[in-house]
Amino acid sequence: MQGIEIQPDIEIQIDLNVTSYIPDEYIPDANQKIEIYQNIALCQNEENIQNVIDEIIDRFGNLPAEVENLIAISRIKYLAKQLKISKIASKHAEKKTAVVFTFEPNQFDLDITKLVKKYGNKIKFSAGIKPMITLQIETNDEKQILNDVTEFLRI
Repeated sequence: MQGIEIQPDIEIQIDLNVTSYIPDEYIPDANQKIEIYQNIALCQNEENIQNVIDEIIDRFGNLPAEVENLIAISRIKYLAKQLKISKIASKHAEKKTAVVFTFEPNQFDLDITKLVKKYGNKIKFSAGIKPMITLQIETNDEKQILNDVTEFLRI
């Protein structure tokens, strides 16, 4: 077709130091586990995520923390895709975590003033072919890291 530019799908790499998997005690059957992994991976928005959560709880009971983390990472992935972020990786220090958001070349389109106002000296900007933002998080707590990354991506 003419006149319609198709954007290639960004493959997002997420490397956060959190425990995210489906425990064997929660879903022992390998085929069911693969099905749930696929359902989580296919989530494109919050409605998809809520539907998957409802399905998992209906079939298997309350979510263990590892599955909650897996779903949070799926949420982070679709939010990152909207912002043209290709990689999110964490670095750990003693009692803190830094999360680095790497943007696709020429795709950085965030309101820097808004970010600085909200995060102050907790963020650092790195210009270059693939611009990066580093966010300092004051903890190594998995849930807090996932919450802070999600909140950052909703800016």
